[in-house]
Amino acid sequence: MNIILDMNLPPKWAVLLNEAGFNALHWSEVGEPSAADEEIMDYARKTDAVVLTHDLDFSAILAATQGNKPSVVQLRSAIPPSAETLNFIASALRQMQAELQVGALVTIDSSRARIRLLPL
Repeated sequence: MNIILDMNLPPKWAVLLNEAGFNALHWSEVGEPSAADEEIMDYARKTDAVVLTHDLDFSAILAATQGNKPSVVQLRSAIPPSAETLNFIASALRQMQAELQVGALVTIDSSRARIRLLPL
């Protein structure tokens, strides 16, 4: 699964997700740090990547456009940036891989992951 991490997540997470078997890039590796969310969404759509973010704007873009791609995984503010958190995220990505490949919005907080198929 291709994953693009938004600027609001640590670049090291891309390395750790790659070690966990994903094909992950931090946005700073492919685009301008000040790029608009729509540009990140466009890149993810073109490269068949899932956007991993801490920003609720991505789900708003999906809702406003009635888009069915790219899939977005949004992390809620209660999640601390730790190895345990990253393991939980990787597990959720694996469990929901089929849905993410077709188009989904996944919300992950400290205790659970919820999924909605696209379009919203």
